[in-house]
Amino acid sequence: MAYRAFGVIQTAPDVAYTLLDRSQSSLHQLRGKVVLVNFWATSCASCVHAMPQIVALNEKFKSRGYETLAVAMRYDPPAHVIHFAESRKLPFGVVIDNTGEIAKRFGEVQLTPTSVLINQRGEIVKRFVGEPDFAALHRLVDKLLTPG
Repeated sequence: MAYRAFGVIQTAPDVAYTLLDRSQSSLHQLRGKVVLVNFWATSCASCVHAMPQIVALNEKFKSRGYETLAVAMRYDPPAHVIHFAESRKLPFGVVIDNTGEIAKRFGEVQLTPTSVLINQRGEIVKRFVGEPDFAALHRLVDKLLTPG
């Protein structure tokens, strides 16, 4: 059930990153979990609108092995990202993609919001450009987290 581009299963790039709390991590360290990588910006109205639903998705599934990684675009002022994350108490990892390297490694992401859903094996299952259909996303995450 992995995402196929021209019939080829795409493996998520193993990007390393620094979270807002200054801890270091990488996507490889999240192997074994279902992960939603959400590219967003504080200046993107639909990103801001979707964030409470991304929080709700995270809260619903985190106990089952689900993780969200919010990647702020390189043009987003760091002070805005930090204020947004703190004022809304985002309950997941937030990264500022200062160099644009994470967006580049995920296929030159430029439009926000763009979200990439990754399965436990590190394969890209689905790519959403624009605000996802959250009901369908909940069903897909539930299916990926259900054994068998």
